Amino acid sequence: FFLYKISEQESVLFMNKHHIISDGWSSSILTKEISLLYEAYNGNKPSPLEKLPIQYADYSIWQREYLKGEVLTKQSEYWRNKLSGTAILELPTDKIRPMEKTHNGNKLFFRLDKDISGKLDALSKENNVTLFMTLLSVFKVLLNKYTGQDDICVGSPIANRTRSEVEKLIGFFVNTLALRSDLSGNISFVDFIKQIKQTTLDAYSNQDMPFEKVIEIIQPERNLSYSPLFQVMMVLQNNPASELFFGDLSLRPVEFEQTVSKFDLIISFKETAEGLLGEIEYNTNLFEKDRIERMVGHINILVESIISNPTVTISELEILASTEKHKLLVEWNDTEADYPKDKCIHQLFEEQVEK
Repeated sequence: FFLYKISEQESVLFMNKHHIISDGWSSSILTKEISLLYEAYNGNKPSPLEKLPIQYADYSIWQREYLKGEVLTKQSEYWRNKLSGTAILELPTDKIRPMEKTHNGNKLFFRLDKDISGKLDALSKENNVTLFMTLLSVFKVLLNKYTGQDDICVGSPIANRTRSEVEKLIGFFVNTLALRSDLSGNISFVDFIKQIKQTTLDAYSNQDMPFEKVIEIIQPERNLSYSPLFQVMMVLQNNPASELFFGDLSLRPVEFEQTVSKFDLIISFKETAEGLLGEIEYNTNLFEKDRIERMVGHINILVESIISNPTVTISELEILASTEKHKLLVEWNDTEADYPKDKCIHQLFEEQVEK
């Protein structure tokens, strides 16, 4: 913890925690507890924090005891059947992929406005799925359009706090799920949502298996330039909101520059009063900023295409703006040139050889 005093009226509190002992949910708990303790200290009162029913060590022992025997066999079998033979996602990049994976990165923020976000929410309810499932379906369709691949696996973190006793604990509970989909057969978007729903629910039922154990079970062919099983992630942030109050002080989070990317791409969404706030974390050794900006445009067009007619097949969904489509189909195909019409192709070829 560091406290930087900027002026008499302004300070910055910096907290740095290793991910091995703390996840996003834990950060919210810690912030809330610090604010409660600050209030109590200011009023010369004892700590208002309740005694915790269990500690992280208790959870660790419970997890080890639970994940063996029949449970271990069942979950191991599920992940083995689901993920064996998963293909590497070959995204088009701006730069040659390094021989060894790098983690240099940047972030780009965008927003899906309130109206569009509301329609996505309504589409989710109509199809009896969560907003996360709908957004994951959108993202996978985008990846399918970019790569032409039908076998697409996307990683996603899960809070993994399945017992009420651990809701107020600080620790590393979060797990990563590899969610694999089949987009072959030119299915409709609504049918694809149903597939995503089943895949996601099945994964939730087997979420106790730590991701590193899944890697051990699958033993995918390793490549130093790619992450195993998946190369992109999608996140819908739904951590409990932090209560930011320190007596009569006003608080706000400080944004800082992001220079790390854990995967090729991570797309995150957060629900706000103004609509869905999006964030794309990308590897700068693979992608230029303008490609990610175009990606944001493609996401917006794809979402609007889905909202307007979710029953169409995935191949019919649009990702290109009219200007981009005109450039691809018309401008770049405007290759007509004058040439001697009285000569055959082999004669023209010979002239080029002579030159």
